[in-house]
Amino acid sequence: MKHRILQGAAIAAIATLAVTACSSANAVPDAKDVKEAKGSVTMWMYPVIKDETASKEFWTETQKDFEKAYPDVDLKIELQPFAKRDEQISAALAANSGPDLALVTPDMAATYLNVGGVLPIDDALPEKDRKAFFPSSLDAATFDGELYGLPIFQNVAANVVNTKLFKEAGLEVPKTWDEIDAAAPVLAKKGIAVMDYAGSAQQTLNLTFYPFLWQAGGSVFTKDGKDIAFDSKEGVNALTFLVDLMKEGGLPPDAATAGVAIDGSQWAAGKVGIRTNAGPSELGPLRAAVGGEGVEVGAPFTGKEQATFGNPGLIALTSINKKENRAAAYAVLNYLSTPDFQAKLSKASGNFSPRTDVAAPAEGPDYDTFKEALSVANPGEASPVARQVMAALAPYIQSALRGDLSPKEALDTAATAGRAILDRN
Repeated sequence: MKHRILQGAAIAAIATLAVTACSSANAVPDAKDVKEAKGSVTMWMYPVIKDETASKEFWTETQKDFEKAYPDVDLKIELQPFAKRDEQISAALAANSGPDLALVTPDMAATYLNVGGVLPIDDALPEKDRKAFFPSSLDAATFDGELYGLPIFQNVAANVVNTKLFKEAGLEVPKTWDEIDAAAPVLAKKGIAVMDYAGSAQQTLNLTFYPFLWQAGGSVFTKDGKDIAFDSKEGVNALTFLVDLMKEGGLPPDAATAGVAIDGSQWAAGKVGIRTNAGPSELGPLRAAVGGEGVEVGAPFTGKEQATFGNPGLIALTSINKKENRAAAYAVLNYLSTPDFQAKLSKASGNFSPRTDVAAPAEGPDYDTFKEALSVANPGEASPVARQVMAALAPYIQSALRGDLSPKEALDTAATAGRAILDRN
């Protein structure tokens, strides 16, 4: 997912929101039983289902099915574009006019919570129902012990492996950092990089540097979110691992600036053994690019720990929702949390459900591996400044990969910039 920094009008809108949100922030529904709910609820949904026609059909059917189950609740699902989503939701919240519910990411939820723009939904998803969800999906939406978003789908990344290259070199497919280090020089002699790295500043670090940081046992922020942590020993170890691979030919020569495009890539040229941090939607094109044979999904790497990126899409309850419609909004959240609905969305979108009792969107060993990766998926950093810090760090990762700075110099300099961002916010 592409991450953008909130700027200009969006920041101003969120500042205004701090005033307008206060009146409804602590409202609670009169009716605890959502089956008795009455009212009108507007939900903004975004292109989770990529095909526009299929998306319209799915959400129209969802709206009808919900209203059959809850005839006294009028649900309006409005489909919106991803472009300028942050700014759109921020402006709506500031004007106190817009959706009761909206699809957000964990860091967006943290941003809006910071100014009172989202409300807790603990009563909409009782503790007994939460046991069916992957803990990481709920953790991503939990702040100060309260739940601020319902996970309705789950992204997950794993490795995609060109097994033919390893077989031809007489190597097992590496699963750990030590095995990557051992395989790298063997493949480099054949002009093949053991794995790729998309170092372009346009690519989110959630799918490049951060998984290696997590595998090293590190984190971007301290646990309380008040300080930068990527300049730790673990962070230096993670970046050193990548820089050393770069030096010995274990990464493609363009790794510092490469994007994720498949056409014309080193992967398509048969010069990369492992495409790191790829999602299910990339599997087909990656397989086709190298002739369709010998391409399999591999488990996320293990350094000190095994970890990958996988964040949930959250339905947040906004401060626009009024007390008289609170139980109705809870009814919608309750409906969207069910295994039946989430199974339908998983099949239609190709995304995994955050529920452990919902099958993968497709069958076969590849999807089995993706689903197993959910248990070690890190949802990223749910901080109001996560995107700004990411933008500050990315150029210094590039500098280290180019050899302009040592890993420690790069992370120390980036940490200074990150701490300045924290201070400003």
